[in-house]
Amino acid sequence: MPKTIGGTEFRKMILSGAKVLEINRTKVDSLNVFPVPDGDTGTNMSLTIQSAVKELGLCPSNRLSELCDAVSKGALKGARGNSGVILSQLFRGICAEIKNGEEVTIKGFAKAMENGTKVAYSAVSKPKEGTMLTVARLMSEFAKQSASRYKDFAEFLTDVIKKGEEALAQTPELLPVLKKAGVVDSGGMGLLCIYKGFLAVLNGEEVEEYVALEAGKSEEDVFGDNSDIINLDLGEIEFAYCTEFFIINLKKSTTLADIDKLKEKLMKIGDSVICIGDLELVKVHVHTNTPGLALTYAVELGELDRVKIENMLEQNRALRAKREAEKKEMGMLAICTGEGIAAIFKDLLVDRVIEGGQTMNPSAEDIADAVQKINAEHVFVFPNNKNIILAAEQAKALVQNRTIHVIPTKNVPQGFAAALAFNSECSAEENKTDMIHSIDNVRAGQVTYAVRATSVNGFSLKEGDIIGLDDKKILAKGNNVDDTMLSLIDRLKDSSHEIITLYYGKDVKEEDAQALVERVSEKFPDCDVDVHFGGQPIYYYIVSLE
Repeated sequence: MPKTIGGTEFRKMILSGAKVLEINRTKVDSLNVFPVPDGDTGTNMSLTIQSAVKELGLCPSNRLSELCDAVSKGALKGARGNSGVILSQLFRGICAEIKNGEEVTIKGFAKAMENGTKVAYSAVSKPKEGTMLTVARLMSEFAKQSASRYKDFAEFLTDVIKKGEEALAQTPELLPVLKKAGVVDSGGMGLLCIYKGFLAVLNGEEVEEYVALEAGKSEEDVFGDNSDIINLDLGEIEFAYCTEFFIINLKKSTTLADIDKLKEKLMKIGDSVICIGDLELVKVHVHTNTPGLALTYAVELGELDRVKIENMLEQNRALRAKREAEKKEMGMLAICTGEGIAAIFKDLLVDRVIEGGQTMNPSAEDIADAVQKINAEHVFVFPNNKNIILAAEQAKALVQNRTIHVIPTKNVPQGFAAALAFNSECSAEENKTDMIHSIDNVRAGQVTYAVRATSVNGFSLKEGDIIGLDDKKILAKGNNVDDTMLSLIDRLKDSSHEIITLYYGKDVKEEDAQALVERVSEKFPDCDVDVHFGGQPIYYYIVSLE
């Protein structure tokens, strides 16, 4: 029976944890407090650990130190949503504790769990009990107190998981909103799935190969790329000279095998190798630090023609100089869904817009990559969703040569207000202050539909009910979208509001939106009412009151 775990077991444990979580992803997603069609805790946690798995796949060693670095790095890069960020920090704390040895004892793992909990709590500005943090903490406290009683790692982890299940069952008592919704904490459930995957390895159960969940369109913006060549990532150049030439009048002794051997030689002295042709003509391309050697190899086969050698270091210096000359002091990045919403942000001079919202949270790496493509010293990031704010904060650790300022916008209208507050004549700190103040003056809500029957916020809901909510709770319900929208505005509005703006989603017709504007204008004659195409999924309308 295992008393310790080494690098091989640790690698298998991460793979198995990811597998078990992915199998239960839909179940974890369904444990959303609000019965709205955007539960994504399981998806976010799965994408986060799968990023760690991907990094593990690039690690050729089974030394714990290298495996731990890969897991920490991968989880941070892939962290999505609050649950994914917290999970990445749990891994970071655990890995920091176990990376310095060749194997991990039960006591050592208990200490690592304690450190993981500490790091995860510190990543959240206002930790809430009744969440996955509580489950992690109670598991780590039990582990620390009882580790010395165990000689078998599997028995230890079995009892740790039992304690976690007890903690998960108690989450509704600690967080009233869970109790009202009749669910346990989804993040805690996801964490237990991972630990059950760990245990499967220690029990000798075979880890199946699995297909990673696709992260969506994270490689490039769904809304298009408004960058140009100065926004390319200008890394260090390993091979300085782009070398191109033809070999003509090949020697009678030259064979096709000699051409293949030339390609092999070139690959040993550089990269980006092209070596194609026949006994009449051969075309060669290679990036290398020894262009003379490439020519020497080639001349053994025949005569050289049209030789071209370019200094890529100088080209790179020129590109860097151009980029530096055109660098501005401040830029803006917005995260949203809906082509209409994206177009409005661009009209407000936001430099880049990447896709993300309730249904698909971008990772910390996605946000960092987008920031790197903005040629500015200071970049203001508008998450526009409370579940993306933490990932935006984590992106700071992944960005070089830029300062990220996360403006904690919880919805799109707050993002619009923050972008409108930008003044290029002011300093970055002044802009940050003005942006944060501007979002205090906005009240926002959304109208969507219930995906299950439940009782929450004083409403008894059945599947398919139309509901109106703000960032914290459900405020209205009805049988149709328009009446629910009017009820929601009535709950949101106070005497200070003068402007009501509606943004209609992709499932709403323009003429229906215009008809609703007339009804809103009639009911609230003291306000100017406007409407714009948002194109957002899931939410029929987003409403802003200012």
